[in-house]
Amino acid sequence: MPVSSPVGFVSPGKAENMPTAEELISVASIQRLAVILRAVAPQESEWAAVRASADALGPLGLSDRARTVRDALLQDLPGGYERLAPVVREALGRSDLTGWMVWPVTEAVAATATGPHFEDGLGLLAALTPRLTGEFALRTFLVNDLDRTLAIALTWTGNPDEAVRRLASEGTRPKLPWARQVPRLNETPGVTVPILDRLYRDPSEVVRRSVANHLNDISRLDPRAAVATASRWAGDAAPALIRHSMRTLIKKGDPAALALVGFRGERDALAVTGPTVRTPEVVLGGDLVFEARIENVSREPVTLAIDYVINHLKADGRPAPRVFKLVKRTLEAGEGHDVVRRHAFRPITTRRYYSGPHSVELQINGYRFGQGEFTLDATQ
Repeated sequence: MPVSSPVGFVSPGKAENMPTAEELISVASIQRLAVILRAVAPQESEWAAVRASADALGPLGLSDRARTVRDALLQDLPGGYERLAPVVREALGRSDLTGWMVWPVTEAVAATATGPHFEDGLGLLAALTPRLTGEFALRTFLVNDLDRTLAIALTWTGNPDEAVRRLASEGTRPKLPWARQVPRLNETPGVTVPILDRLYRDPSEVVRRSVANHLNDISRLDPRAAVATASRWAGDAAPALIRHSMRTLIKKGDPAALALVGFRGERDALAVTGPTVRTPEVVLGGDLVFEARIENVSREPVTLAIDYVINHLKADGRPAPRVFKLVKRTLEAGEGHDVVRRHAFRPITTRRYYSGPHSVELQINGYRFGQGEFTLDATQ
């Protein structure tokens, strides 16, 4: 389990490192959930639907598994939140109610906690979240009443449990992986900034990482608001948090984000020669070779993020730029730096190449320089 995750939770990551849906919401875990429910509430139900749902998971994906078990739980315990909540609270008294079996339980709480039970339902979600996370179920509350949910999430920022503080940030992310989208969060991403303002200096790394991921989400929707927020934090936030929160903008070469993380040097401070292409014709499986020279013509040192951009050809003939990291370098006044790069065009499953004219540019502190043209032969 990653150190940046609450108990039992595995954050979305690279596909090759991720457990399968079957390993997370497993048959055994749901069978165990049925045993727990029957032990704490034998008078309520035989929990036959929950037990049967374990055998129905089959080829279902993770979210579908959670919904299938949620529906079974509500089938076994009809009557809404008033009947469900006492059973869930009783189950919370057991230490073995933990891990991925908790996700369907949180979804059942969210599905029933409407109207007069809204605030109590959010409280129960917060109580469940240290056992795994309530971030996915929180989306139902956000869609139902965004303002009311955010007001309660703001109070969670002072909770002594780091998992609940993390829920305040993670559950309200505009682009939370695996989760239901909340249209108003995408339309007004700055509405969650007050929550982040209370958490960016949190003593828990788990919480701070969530804050950075959340602000990075905002940067994809409103770059200027994200940079302005990070700028306010820069004096007393951990530098790693600022870098992580600006990572998408840094990759795109946003000058304001780059300056925020320490890259200094305006376009006028630089004299750039190139990029000069040494392989004007490239075949798929071969290499593009280019070179360039960068000089600091100012009177002050400059700190540079030097990247390059390959303008790939799309099927419709339009360019599709993709940024690649090259080097970070500090140049003193009058100092120069030579760049030589070999870029491989290897067949990969995630990209389709098209034959025709391509180009390469340098991107330095977010500014584009030069353009070297070459032709790619993508036939095999």
